[in-house]
Amino acid sequence: MMQISSFVDRFSEPQTLLMAKLGRELASKGVNVINLSLGEPDFDTPQHIKDAAKKALDEGYTKYTPVAGFADLRAAICAKLNRDNHLTYTPEQTMVSTGAKQSLANVVLATINAGDEAIIPTPYWVTYSALVEMAQGLCVFVPCGIEDHFKITPEKLEAAITEKTRLFIFSSPCNPSGAVYSKSELQALAAVLKNYPNITVVSDEIYEYINYVGKHESIAQFEELKEQVVLVNGFAKGFAMTGWRLGYIAAPVAMVKACEKIQGSFTSGTNSFAQKAAVTALLEDNAPSMEMVKAFHERRDFFIAELNKIEGFKTLIPEGAFYAFPDISYYFGKKDTQGNVLRNADDFALFLLNTAHVSGVSGTAFGNDNCIRFSYAASTAQLWDAVTRIKNALADLS
Repeated sequence: MMQISSFVDRFSEPQTLLMAKLGRELASKGVNVINLSLGEPDFDTPQHIKDAAKKALDEGYTKYTPVAGFADLRAAICAKLNRDNHLTYTPEQTMVSTGAKQSLANVVLATINAGDEAIIPTPYWVTYSALVEMAQGLCVFVPCGIEDHFKITPEKLEAAITEKTRLFIFSSPCNPSGAVYSKSELQALAAVLKNYPNITVVSDEIYEYINYVGKHESIAQFEELKEQVVLVNGFAKGFAMTGWRLGYIAAPVAMVKACEKIQGSFTSGTNSFAQKAAVTALLEDNAPSMEMVKAFHERRDFFIAELNKIEGFKTLIPEGAFYAFPDISYYFGKKDTQGNVLRNADDFALFLLNTAHVSGVSGTAFGNDNCIRFSYAASTAQLWDAVTRIKNALADLS
């Protein structure tokens, strides 16, 4: 029998992908499933970005690329960080990967040794813990509930730090909660972290542009923390470029070199013509992205208002990203028409999929057992239909 390594057993299949797969299986049987499980903009990539990729193809950009990325893209990343975030980086402090997920993987593998601890505030994006587990690190989850607006406090952060702590990883805007850290909140976290220079701070800012409360703030702005921070970003969310697979980091040179070495053994440099299109995305017209964010804002207002009309739902208004993360624990212990008890968020998610034919993701996957995540990166008509189906399905519970 073929041997499968123990590496595969260190982590679980992402629930986001699993629910999407189950939804597709149901749809293949002719069922009309509304998929609110994946975090993917339903908009097409802006035309000027697609045109830039076509131009690059015509100009012969079809060969291998430098592992760390084309020089003009790394320069464009620096220009973007200076323009939008008032952060100063050199091209040598940046690196391009095949998606922000690979950027995160590089950083975790470059940081964590077996037995090292990584602090992860919950709720969190499912991949964070999987990457730490792959590296044989230990996840230290810090619960941040609805009463905390799903954000970690300096006190909770300080209490979680031990002599084994080597990594602190979080996102703002946050997937799955939509929470956005203010400058003062980040400054308070930085005041704690600066006392522990051996802790690498990974700031996942992939949803930067999808922000409904004002200017995006990065923890990298605090000079006393600059040598500890790895800023992770990409093109999937803000530019509707999910299939292009492009992400990047900005970090101290030592971290960039370590990530370059790791990536060189996995995938080498990322797609050539996609990188050329990314230069255009960063430096040219951003109006299409802002129109997309405007649409997300309108959908958010509609969807959250409708969810909060459902008995037992407790939903904070997300400040960024495109997810609703309602607390649905009111329904735990209730039975469906076949007498099956909804014991937890996993049962609730499967009940909605099989009964309402609406696909969401259990909050258990994100470290919060009381919630479910819905993506509102869907049309208003689909969101309305989804809410109606959810209401009807829940009305039959006893």
